[in-house]
Amino acid sequence: MSVIRIGTRGSKLALAQTNRVVSALEANGVEAEIVVISTRGDRVTDRALHEAGGFGLFVRELDNAILDGRIDAAVHSMKDIPAERPKGTALAAVLKRDPPFDFMVVEKPLEEVFTIGTSSLRRRAQLLRYYHKYPEMHVANLRGNIDTRLAKLESGEYDAIILAEAALTRLGIHVHGFRLPADSFVPAPNQGAIAVVSRDESSLLDIFAPLNDAQTAFDTAAERAVMEEIGGGCFTPYGIYCQGGRLAAEVLSLDGTKSCRVDGMISSVDEARGVGRELRERAAELIEEAHRVVEGE
Repeated sequence: MSVIRIGTRGSKLALAQTNRVVSALEANGVEAEIVVISTRGDRVTDRALHEAGGFGLFVRELDNAILDGRIDAAVHSMKDIPAERPKGTALAAVLKRDPPFDFMVVEKPLEEVFTIGTSSLRRRAQLLRYYHKYPEMHVANLRGNIDTRLAKLESGEYDAIILAEAALTRLGIHVHGFRLPADSFVPAPNQGAIAVVSRDESSLLDIFAPLNDAQTAFDTAAERAVMEEIGGGCFTPYGIYCQGGRLAAEVLSLDGTKSCRVDGMISSVDEARGVGRELRERAAELIEEAHRVVEGE
C-alpha cells in the first residue's frame, strides 16, 4: 500500500489529532495523506448533541468513507466513537493518552460566575451537583468549535465554559482557569485518547500497530466495557475513568441531585464489565429516568 489515506473532520482540533497520527506514520516510513470529510455533527450546531443525534454524528460518515473505499482509516477523539461499530471496521490503534480531565475556562472570581457553558449532559449534571447550594448558577448549552466557544466566553455570553483539557493541550491554547478534579468530575469514558479506526484488513492493522500505547489501550478498553454494560447512550449522564487499573464509574440524574458510583481496582476488561453490570443494576432508575426525560423533550 503506497499512500495511506487518513480521513478526518475539518476542525482545528481534528486536524491537530490527525497530523499527530500522520507524523507518527511518517516516522515509521509510512507515507500518508489527509482527507477532510464534513460530518453532520459539524453542520448541526444549533442544538445540544443529544438532541441532534449524539456523538455518533461525528463518526458515522467517516465510517462510511472507510467502508466504501474513499479513505483507509480515520482519526477520532476516542470518546466520540459509539459502542456499536459497523462490521468491516476495526480499532487499529490508541495513542498515548493526553490529560483526560475537564477544564473550567474562567477569568473572573468564582463568586461572579453565574452562567457556565457546556454541551455535555455529564458535565451539566456534575456541575449542578457540585453547585447545588447556589440556585443562581445556571448551566447553558454551548456548541461550536474551540475558537467559537472561547469567543462566546470572551463576549460575555458565559461567565465560564467547560472544555476538555486534552483539546487545549493539542491545540497549544493557554487560557485562564483550572482543571476539575477527576474524583468529583469523573471524565467521560475515553476522554483524552486519540483513536485510529481502519478497515478490518491485516495489512492496515499491521501499519498502525506501532502507534498503539498498551496502557492507554487497556484503560480505554476498560472504560468502554463499563460504558457498554451501562447502556443509556447519549441520554444518560455518566463518567467512567480508569488509570492503571483504578476504576471509577458513576451515573447521575440529569439535574445532578442523585447519583450512583462504583470504585475499585481491576486487572482485566472482564472485571470492568462486572463493574458496569453492577452499576447498571444500581443505577437502573436513573438510567430510565434520563431516557424518559430526554426523549420526552
